[in-house]
Amino acid sequence: MGLDSLFSDPMLIPKLAANPKTRDLMQDPEVLAKIQRIKQNPTDIQSVIGDPQMMTILAAILGVSDRDAGPPGTEREDTPMYEASPPPPRAKTPPPPPKEPTPEPEDEDAKSKREAKEAADKEKALGNDAYKKRNFDAAIEHYNKAWELHKDITYLNNLAAAKFEAGDFEGCIKECEKAVEEGREIYADFKLIAKALGRIGTAYQKLDDLPKAIEYYQRSLTEHRTPDILTKLRAAEKLKDKSEKEAYVSPEKAEEARLDGNEKFKNADWPGAVEAYSEMIKRAPADARGYTNRAAALQKLMSFPSSIDDCRKAIELDPSFMRAHIRLAQGYYGLKEYNKVLDALAAATEADKELKHTREIEELSQRTMNTMYSAHENETEDQARERIQRDPEIVSIISDPIMQTILNQAKSDPMALQEHMRNPTVRTKIQKLIAAGVIRLGR
Repeated sequence: MGLDSLFSDPMLIPKLAANPKTRDLMQDPEVLAKIQRIKQNPTDIQSVIGDPQMMTILAAILGVSDRDAGPPGTEREDTPMYEASPPPPRAKTPPPPPKEPTPEPEDEDAKSKREAKEAADKEKALGNDAYKKRNFDAAIEHYNKAWELHKDITYLNNLAAAKFEAGDFEGCIKECEKAVEEGREIYADFKLIAKALGRIGTAYQKLDDLPKAIEYYQRSLTEHRTPDILTKLRAAEKLKDKSEKEAYVSPEKAEEARLDGNEKFKNADWPGAVEAYSEMIKRAPADARGYTNRAAALQKLMSFPSSIDDCRKAIELDPSFMRAHIRLAQGYYGLKEYNKVLDALAAATEADKELKHTREIEELSQRTMNTMYSAHENETEDQARERIQRDPEIVSIISDPIMQTILNQAKSDPMALQEHMRNPTVRTKIQKLIAAGVIRLGR
């Protein structure tokens, strides 16, 4: 192999780049230019004889070291050039372990605070043990020491809890107020402040000061909303409302309001009567007359739903109060709920043990049935059948097996119907069927 053919290998440059001895030379643009010139014109190889860089490349091509390379033309022409193998990968050296930071020397102030906190926590732990054993005097002593050692309002909250359990509610309030004041100054957790405010509310409730208790429950919820304080707030508000109502009760004032309402009712001052009877109800909430009287005035104002509510309340207070039963029926009549009128009159009949109101009940009952019957007096049978089928209450009565038996008896024996009507429940159902046109009596 002649020198001019050494540079004809198309993989020459990659092989030289892989050879450790020539790798760096392949980074030199001038060397690359020389190789390219020889590849294009092999006779130019004579011009690079004596160039150290090119001699190193020739040695690599011929497979000999620089010091073994002889003068040009003395090398063996058939010596092959071997591809240089990449160097074996170096074993990764594990990184050295990170150096532990050298702690900075603790200054005297920080050391003093840390030691004070540790001592305070020990006193708190002793206080907690005493608290669990219900030894509140000892718990108070330890919590006081903890606060003296380190200013953390947690200790004040614990101190307040111990005083609360010991029955010292005023002392509890004082410690909680101090906790709130100190907490504001040191920007303590708002939950701790809320806890102190909530405990003040509980203490005031124990002292029967509900307005103050409600005030502090609300302030606590403003800081931090918790289910426990919200429940206490609602219970306190309910209790306060009840207490105020009980304090307002006065039979004498109630009688004055009743007489005032009666006078205004006689003078057709219906709004004034409602106002007076409302005052009577506040002064004597257990007196059914106040609700019944107000119901009468409300009916004059055509406020039938409200009058019905008052009548129901009166009946709840006194189930035998006949005036309430009759006014209830009148309220339903005003709303044109005639089936409910008949139900209310049936209940009135049951309550009228002395039969003093029989005539009044029957008159209102007959008037109701006439009104119901006249509403569909000119209907055809088909129209009546369609209307009845749309009335769920009438359909329910007709479907009742007992009522079916009674109606079948009435077809063969009309007098049997009168016999069954002695039962108030059956009577009401028969009245509804008559009013609906299901039963026709000589019409």
